[in-house]
Amino acid sequence: MPRNTLTPDQIIRAATDLLDEEGLDGLNMRSLGNRLGSAATAIYWHIKTKDELVRLAGDAIWDEVTLPDLSATGWRTAAADMATGMHAMLTRHPWYGQAAGSYLLYGAGKSRFDDHSLALYEQAGFTGAEADQAAATVFVFVLGSALGPASEVSLTRRLNRSGADARQVLADTMERAAEAAAPFPHLRKRLGTTGYGDAPGGSFAFGLQSILDGFEARLAGR
Repeated sequence: MPRNTLTPDQIIRAATDLLDEEGLDGLNMRSLGNRLGSAATAIYWHIKTKDELVRLAGDAIWDEVTLPDLSATGWRTAAADMATGMHAMLTRHPWYGQAAGSYLLYGAGKSRFDDHSLALYEQAGFTGAEADQAAATVFVFVLGSALGPASEVSLTRRLNRSGADARQVLADTMERAAEAAAPFPHLRKRLGTTGYGDAPGGSFAFGLQSILDGFEARLAGR
């Protein structure tokens, strides 16, 4: 595809698809050009570096999170909806958590989400820095909750590329981890119901509701 027929939006959509399939290590201008049916030089005409490409793709995915109407929705329901939507988005794009630790990510998409989040907690009754702290608390919890599944996707890709049987390697590792945990009674009991390193079912919902319970109690105590 000639450079004058490519658009930045086309490039960003193709880059996002490539990142979803191959992760950060699989994104390069040549692979992206092959996906677009274009020379890498045509991409450079619009986007100069991989860092800029990751930033733009990392910002575009925030538009997938639906922002609730704060005039028609209570703050707690709105907060739960935004957090759940963010978690689902990060699960669809497991590379974002890795990118957040190694790239400078910003843009209109994330700013839109952050602005709505601040408005939500101000509506709840938090003022000044507290609204920012409340928004940051939920943001960090959701991001952290999505890192486990994202790490597994990244590790599986790396093992597969090395020629190893990723499923068998992970199963063997979990078996050794369970053996190491066996002398510890609380872990040993837990291993009877879930795999080592696996969060119990419903952990995300439990954690989110606990945070919002704390917010509600804090506001009610004023």
